[in-house]
Amino acid sequence: MTACSTVGVLAACAWLVVGCNSDLPMPAVAVVAPATELTITRVATHPFLARFNLTLTVKAHGCSVSSDLFPDTGGVSRRNVYRGLGGRLYIIGQFDVRRFDPRSCVIELIEFRSVEPGLRYLGTFDSEDTGRWTFSPAEKRSERPFQPL
Repeated sequence: MTACSTVGVLAACAWLVVGCNSDLPMPAVAVVAPATELTITRVATHPFLARFNLTLTVKAHGCSVSSDLFPDTGGVSRRNVYRGLGGRLYIIGQFDVRRFDPRSCVIELIEFRSVEPGLRYLGTFDSEDTGRWTFSPAEKRSERPFQPL
């Protein structure tokens, strides 16, 4: 093998490794109240395309509950988090809304029109520029509402 072909093979291998999505779970955690923790775990479902399964877990006041979110089939992982009346939390994505009620320890899939008015934005789960999955609180990242399709 010549030096040029060896360099070419190494460059191709490096490109493949950088371009691959890991199928290891990537959790991002948000503490939104002293006793309330949200985690959205993202797992790649394709080695090269931006496709991920997302799972929401809420731990609050001694209860723990999980729910699968609408999967990311191409750049729609971002989820905004809001607080409503009675301590309810809303996790809003491009295609789905989940509401967590701490009194009943239940995560519900609800319609967009069922979201109560006057919610307080707490932050967002999203990928950073580096591709790292994380939660950014409202103090660090301003609200980016979803555009209707």
